[in-house]
Amino acid sequence: MSQVTQEKVLEALRQIIDPDLRKDIVSLGFVRDLKIEDGEVSFRIVLTTPACPVKDEMARQAKQLVSSIEGVKAVHLTMDAEVPKGRGIASNFDLENIKNIIAVSSGKGGVGKSTVAVNLAVSLALDGAKVGLMDADIYGPNVPIMLGVRNFKPYVSDGKLVPIEAYGVKMISMALLAQPDQAMIMRGPMLHGIIRQFLSEVAWGELDYLIVDMPPGTGDAQLSLAQLVSLQGAVLVTTPQTVSTADVRRALKMFETVNVPILGIIENMSYFIPPDMPEKRYYIFGQGGGKKLADEFKVPFLGEIPLAMEVREAGDNGVPIVISKPGSSQAQAFKKVSEEIARQVSIEAMKPNLVILTRSK
Repeated sequence: MSQVTQEKVLEALRQIIDPDLRKDIVSLGFVRDLKIEDGEVSFRIVLTTPACPVKDEMARQAKQLVSSIEGVKAVHLTMDAEVPKGRGIASNFDLENIKNIIAVSSGKGGVGKSTVAVNLAVSLALDGAKVGLMDADIYGPNVPIMLGVRNFKPYVSDGKLVPIEAYGVKMISMALLAQPDQAMIMRGPMLHGIIRQFLSEVAWGELDYLIVDMPPGTGDAQLSLAQLVSLQGAVLVTTPQTVSTADVRRALKMFETVNVPILGIIENMSYFIPPDMPEKRYYIFGQGGGKKLADEFKVPFLGEIPLAMEVREAGDNGVPIVISKPGSSQAQAFKKVSEEIARQVSIEAMKPNLVILTRSK
């Protein structure tokens, strides 16, 4: 019987190509803790996100390839994930434990941006990621309502605010610190100070992703965030109609101006599916506006979110639809979009490594 060696196992695993990074998983350093004993092979495959949509297929391939090596009696594989740290965080902040900061933004209000941000954050947490959600929509902070924690108050520990946790997501919002009906009246410098505090004076702990729900438009909040930290990227939310996509164009140009990568565009309220006719789709706000915009600017189109009364009810009741109705078409759409965002973040974070790998060949 032929002896099983690490070289033979690694050679077999080199046949598995990561579809996004377009390199084999051995060269990418995904194969860890390889051990061989009496024909039994054990190892881990460590992916760049727990939300990887090809995780199961990659596991199947790995087991099949290693099992086919002569002399292998059994294969013990563990699938794991370590989210890579993104672009360097600004040096004047102690944010070493936050790997990726992602802005969720829109050109105008009323497109469901906060609903999208909440469901994306919870979806990533459900996949096993460590997620924070910062409500930077200071003038209209609604995230606590959508997470069912509007009456909760954060406390101070060791000089830092401890964020409220809901559905596996750590969250901070101005709505938790102000009176319920208090109007948020403040000029740019005050807004800048609050965003700075939310970043540096909150005990976020270790996070794979910090999702930042931005206010609509291209104003002080967006500029403050871009100046204070190096964002891994921005996700832009639009609805299909021209009046929405026109405003997203401006937001896209603004992020490009401050050198923030665009991770992609999400089209919310894309179509309506009648409850009694699940095979029908009504394009109430037009069709394909988000996809056309993404194609025009050559940025990823992250997906479509259907319009449904259940999404609104879930937000009002404080139980996001990915929790309240995980099997619904809307929840599945949010899950798919969250996986796509995680994918784009990994691609951005791994770019320096890919350049080194390419040069070494």
